[in-house]
Amino acid sequence: MNAIGLRGVEVDGAVVDVRISAGVVVDVAPSIRFGKDVEVVEGAGSALLPGLHDHHVHLLALAAAGRSVRLGPPEVVDERGVAAALAAADDALPAGAWIRAVGYHDSVAGPLDRRRLDELVPRRPVRIQHRSGALWILNTAALRAIGRDAFGDGRLHGADRELRDRLPADDPPDLAPVGRELSAYGVTGVTDATPFSSAEDLDLLAGARARGELPQHVQVTGGPALAGADLPPGLDRGPVKVLLSDHDLPPLDDLAAWMTVAHGHGRPVAVHCVTRVALVLALAAWDEAGARRGDRVEHGAVVDAQLARHVAALGLTVVTQPGFVAERGDRYLAEVDAADRPHLWPCRSLLDAGVAVAFSTDAPFGGADPWHAVAAAVTRRTAEGRTLGGSEAVDARTALSRLLGELGDPGGAPRQVRCGMAADLCLLDEPLDSALAHPSSEHVVLTLQGGAVVHRRR
Repeated sequence: MNAIGLRGVEVDGAVVDVRISAGVVVDVAPSIRFGKDVEVVEGAGSALLPGLHDHHVHLLALAAAGRSVRLGPPEVVDERGVAAALAAADDALPAGAWIRAVGYHDSVAGPLDRRRLDELVPRRPVRIQHRSGALWILNTAALRAIGRDAFGDGRLHGADRELRDRLPADDPPDLAPVGRELSAYGVTGVTDATPFSSAEDLDLLAGARARGELPQHVQVTGGPALAGADLPPGLDRGPVKVLLSDHDLPPLDDLAAWMTVAHGHGRPVAVHCVTRVALVLALAAWDEAGARRGDRVEHGAVVDAQLARHVAALGLTVVTQPGFVAERGDRYLAEVDAADRPHLWPCRSLLDAGVAVAFSTDAPFGGADPWHAVAAAVTRRTAEGRTLGGSEAVDARTALSRLLGELGDPGGAPRQVRCGMAADLCLLDEPLDSALAHPSSEHVVLTLQGGAVVHRRR
């Protein structure tokens, strides 16, 4: 079962053969004689890696984004594009169906509110998710449909659960395309960082895993309400996600109490920090509640040297998204305070301070290809070719290693191809040094999950 031989692959700089049986690497040697029952893949000196781990994604949102209207770059860049995209969706959908749009940011066409949406789509319900993921914007028809006051601005913060409960029943999200896309990038494990408050959401993920739609290993967080909940089969338990919304930050005592509850259930916490203020609050709460192994700062979008020393002293891991340098860097250069720009999405300074650092994509709020994060961490280049925080650059091998830690130990020692490991592997089309000269998922030719082929480049 799953008997595969990889001939002439590069592992740790040496060209070897690798035998896989029953989903496990059983032999790594300079030369192996493969039997007739073994499917042999010729490596021709190309690099064989452990499968990549994306340490912060949102799987259900990624599935939903696949059937939503895109209202952000590169598809939509101005007000005319917004109007055209919504008009096309309005024309294409049957009567009564909602328009769901994602990826909007005020830099595209200014702040959206109920009145502006009513001008664009006056009769059909419309809901638009801000690129941050923390805000929904609804038109009057949508507000009335969910029983909300239709005289406000239609901008709803933290309303995911309310919308899900009040919206018309929809087909379950199709996670199979998500699984295929991640496999094509060489991703064999993810941490879903959604602060779920309902076990039903976990059941959706577990069902997709059981049906093989999501071949990847899935570690889940969930919010404080699920800190002590049992997980359905097929999912791994991760840290408890604590979302700090900058428009409504909790009192310090409440945040420290949430940390204490999670720790009391034997679980670390993963605290969402995308501003300096949020990180300062989180660190103060850790000082009060105490930190435990596995506690994480999610994003760490702004971390100066003083904050980095505090993070290191507490033994925290930072799970960050350097891909945003490429995706959003030009906006940061235009809008972010000059004093903060050198400290945006840091990596080198955190590693130098002794902080464990792991990479992720935050998909769908960022692009789902983790190789883009590797490239951005090396070049620190924006879409327009400008440099943002050049002193935070790392070499390509260091960048890649931030995606090779265990799901339960992001930022820890990178996994290596060894006998006895689960055969969750990624084969490139070149030796590693050559591939890392231009990091790209286009180098991925084969992905194995438990020894089974889940992606093969044609």
